[in-house]
Amino acid sequence: MLLPNDASHSLAIICRKDLSLSKGKFASQCAHAAVQCALHSQKSAKSDYEKWRNTGSRKVVLYVEDADQLQELQQLAEQKNIVSALVKDAGRTEIPPGTITVLGLGPAMKTQIDDLCSGLELVR
Repeated sequence: MLLPNDASHSLAIICRKDLSLSKGKFASQCAHAAVQCALHSQKSAKSDYEKWRNTGSRKVVLYVEDADQLQELQQLAEQKNIVSALVKDAGRTEIPPGTITVLGLGPAMKTQIDDLCSGLELVR
C-alpha cells in the first residue's frame, strides 16, 4: 500500500474564507462534504472510490473567497465528470439556512484534483 502522500487519488474539501464559522462548525461542514463525496462516489465512481480508499484516502482542505468561487469549481468538476458535493447549512446554529459553506471534490485522480485546485490556499 502507498503512503497517503503518494496517493494516486485525492478528495478536496474547499471552504469559504468569507464565513466566520467556529472551529467546530467548520469541521462539521468539512465532514459533511467528505461523507457526501464518499457515498456518492461509491455508487457513481466506484473505481475512483476504491483506489482512493486503498491508497490512504488522501484529503486536502483548501480555501476560496466566497460561494461564487465554490459554484464555479463545482461546474468545472461536473464538466470533467468529477464527483462533487456542495454543502448547504441547515441553519440551526451559526448561519442562515441554505448558506453554501463547503464543496467536496472527488475522490478522483490526484492530478485531476490538483488541476482544479492548484491556485487555492491551503487551510492551516
